[in-house]
Amino acid sequence: MDTMTSDSLNLTVHHHGTPHTFNLSSDTTLQDLSSLLATSLHIPPENQKLLIAPKPGMQKAPFPATRLDNIIPLDSPKLKITLLGSPAKEINDLNTQLADTRRRNEARAAARASAASSPASRPSRRSGGIHTLSDSGDSYTFHRLLPLPYLPNPSRSHEFLARLRDDPGIRASMAKHRFSVPLLTEMNPAEHTTMDSRTLGLNRNKGQVIELRLRTDAYDGYRDYRTIRKTLCHELAHCVFSEHDRDFWNLTAQIEKEVDAADWKHGGRRVTEQDFYNPDDWEAEKDAEVIDERGWTGGEFVLGGPRQDAVGEERLRKDKDKGKQEE
Repeated sequence: MDTMTSDSLNLTVHHHGTPHTFNLSSDTTLQDLSSLLATSLHIPPENQKLLIAPKPGMQKAPFPATRLDNIIPLDSPKLKITLLGSPAKEINDLNTQLADTRRRNEARAAARASAASSPASRPSRRSGGIHTLSDSGDSYTFHRLLPLPYLPNPSRSHEFLARLRDDPGIRASMAKHRFSVPLLTEMNPAEHTTMDSRTLGLNRNKGQVIELRLRTDAYDGYRDYRTIRKTLCHELAHCVFSEHDRDFWNLTAQIEKEVDAADWKHGGRRVTEQDFYNPDDWEAEKDAEVIDERGWTGGEFVLGGPRQDAVGEERLRKDKDKGKQEE
């Protein structure tokens, strides 16, 4: 309980549910109390609001140099003083976080704008507007690798992207199908994860940009290489077919076989001795996660879900049954 004598005053101020009791002189003003709170609780006066009940109610900066015993009913049993305000450090931390988020978004936007404006990303007359066709054997590759610079350790992501680009199976299949992709980049898991699904890959504008989920959801590790490579085969097929029709699934299966065959001939290798997160295998993972829904132009979709595998398998089954009936 707050008490006052002729020479001193015991006053309790509540902040975030915690009481703070101060021994003050009897002639302390509201302005003096504000300065004391700034010193002891590190809350600047301009961030302070004092809710004094039952009266005089809410007090805000600048606080008057009026004695407390003239404006506060110190003898009231219902007296309660509540301080509303955040310490300067919390505010600075929040401002820093907001600035970091803004920088990350600007960096991402700049990277996309750079990829879109680069000569390699512009459709040529020969390609008919499709970014993945090229007449030069040296162009059957990913021309630029882009790890996300605002995520931890982007150098590891660059190594992973380089391993995919230089994978013998990927190189062989891209050369066979004359795929030339201006940009291969990593996907930010936080931007493509919902309670119902996790997108593993995106193909933007039929091969202008391919994004792959390299990292675990918590950014603390990397996914299984073979699983990511399987996703890349899927996204490469979208360079030709947008819909998940029979032609798409046939091309996906063909690319996967070409990649696996070339990998068998040359032998697998690790790009690094660092540990990666390894799901059980692709077959177990594909039913629980999302590859994508389709290649797309001029928009962004949450791609896939259980519907994708079900629809694809159902279409293949119907096509096979139709073929048997025709025979």
